[in-house]
Amino acid sequence: MDLDDISRALALYVRDRNSAQDARVIKFCRLSGGAIQSNYGLSVHCTGGQRPGRLDLVVRSDSPSTIDASLSRELEFHILNVAWEAGVTVPQPLWLCTDTEIIGNVFCVMARVEGTAAGHKLVRGGLTSEQAQSLTHQLGIELARLHRIRPPIARLDALPVPQSSPATARIRQYRVALDAISEPHPVLEWSLNWLQDNVPLDTDVVLCHGDFRTGNYMVDQGRLTGILDWEFAAWSDPYEDLGWLCSRSWRFGASHKEVGGVGDKKDLFAAYSGTSGHPVDPARVFYWEIMAMTRWAIIALQQAQRHLSGEQSSLELALTGRLLPEIEFDILTQLAQGSPHE
Repeated sequence: MDLDDISRALALYVRDRNSAQDARVIKFCRLSGGAIQSNYGLSVHCTGGQRPGRLDLVVRSDSPSTIDASLSRELEFHILNVAWEAGVTVPQPLWLCTDTEIIGNVFCVMARVEGTAAGHKLVRGGLTSEQAQSLTHQLGIELARLHRIRPPIARLDALPVPQSSPATARIRQYRVALDAISEPHPVLEWSLNWLQDNVPLDTDVVLCHGDFRTGNYMVDQGRLTGILDWEFAAWSDPYEDLGWLCSRSWRFGASHKEVGGVGDKKDLFAAYSGTSGHPVDPARVFYWEIMAMTRWAIIALQQAQRHLSGEQSSLELALTGRLLPEIEFDILTQLAQGSPHE
């Protein structure tokens, strides 16, 4: 289906779900990003129905190919609902469509939120110093709210709960993924060995976003308006999200700002601790930063394989694969510097 066909099909779908007499497309476009999922911006004007007038929506469906760690649209939609009900700042989830006859794939529809998620814009002059500090506090509060969600939750039964420690489960998962790639990568083997030797004990298991970073949340005039892209959510150690957000890989050139190129760890940790009631252990954040970079390196390799194999020809996927030397350098540099408690 071309974009015109998709827009017409979605307008009819929104009309029916909204019990409207008519739904006229005002604007429809493919949104930027979405290397793993396809995201569309859809604005329609509904005549009558439950939500009359203009509706600004985002439609999220599968890309031509995926990676194994990515959740289904159905499970991602249920997770988004659980997070919404828990008071986490996410776009309001509206509808899930499992009928692949509509646009060729399962898709979900959510309200569109204002702002930008462009990491380079946010860290390079997109925020005042006051806005950056406030945003860092907001990120800590949002993670603490999210991490209040614990298993079991019936709607999330399809989300596996790790039987061993979350760190051990991740290491096992990443070894399998790395073994599936034909060429050797000794830096990643070494980092996995280090992670295995330093597995933290006595960890909680909570709902983690799995990709909580600058670029996956929307900001409007310094205010966080929506956390996006829940396709990697999992039951895991809460420090996984903290480590991913603080990883060197997600600073967009602002390496001195340890929290996503935006803020400082002391502000993030203070907000998280104040909301969760639990102090943050910097050594554990360090551990999960190494885990984050190792994971991102393996994802970069997988993305490159999708392009090189012909599964999905994409310049974006090919360029992601070329990030590997930089990620490996960051791993070696951080391990050489040692954790805050060493």
